[in-house]
Amino acid sequence: MKRELVKTWRQARRERRVRRKVRGVVERPRLAVSRSARNITAQIIDDDSGRTLCMVTTQSRELRPQLRYGGNVAAAKLVGKSLAEKAKQLGIVQVCFDRRGHRYHGRVKALAEAAREAGLKL
Repeated sequence: MKRELVKTWRQARRERRVRRKVRGVVERPRLAVSRSARNITAQIIDDDSGRTLCMVTTQSRELRPQLRYGGNVAAAKLVGKSLAEKAKQLGIVQVCFDRRGHRYHGRVKALAEAAREAGLKL
């Protein structure tokens, strides 16, 4: 069996395990974090209606000029802060955190802490 397939199967299994416990509703939508080697994306999702309420990525127009590289902790902090500000404008104060199978450390942890510092309750 190819190593790439095993890696994606394991990732998918971890995602399913996390998603079993985390579900976003209208009162408390889900904050889902996706990361790659070069970028990080965070979005707030209402699972009842299946809609993305707001989304911020290191590739977005408002953040791109402030970043030199999108795959580090500093970029994750900026994404978390920006997402919390957008959520506040929409009236969202509390979310449940979905790490999407990634470990809670490094960039994922930095994004979550920056969102908390900006006023979002995780």
